[in-house]
Amino acid sequence: EVQLVESGGGLVQPGKSLILSCTVSGLSFTQYAFGWFRQAPGKEREGVSCISWTSGRYYGKSVVGRFTTSRDNAKNTVTLQMNDLEPEDTAMYYCAAHPYNYCAPSWATDLSGLVWGRGTQVTVSS
Repeated sequence: EVQLVESGGGLVQPGKSLILSCTVSGLSFTQYAFGWFRQAPGKEREGVSCISWTSGRYYGKSVVGRFTTSRDNAKNTVTLQMNDLEPEDTAMYYCAAHPYNYCAPSWATDLSGLVWGRGTQVTVSS
């Protein structure tokens, strides 16, 4: 059974940092690219980042320069380092396995074939 389990969410003040982790099991980790997505109430799911099997990285426009994604192929984990958080970053964050090992140009918008975790809530508020 394929499982993606997110952790690390919580309540944080604006300007602070948070690290999300995604632990993956049930698939051959190095054969997949992994993405982080987020969804705020009343909004569509938004692509945050994508990391390929060779650690090529891509980011959504709203987080570039503030968020960094990485992967540990030995530990089957994907992380999202979030710095300088803003209230607009408040959302449920989801980890997802893409159905290929690279980040396609449509990585942020084509949600077909993705395998999802259950999500972790991030709330940015003073």
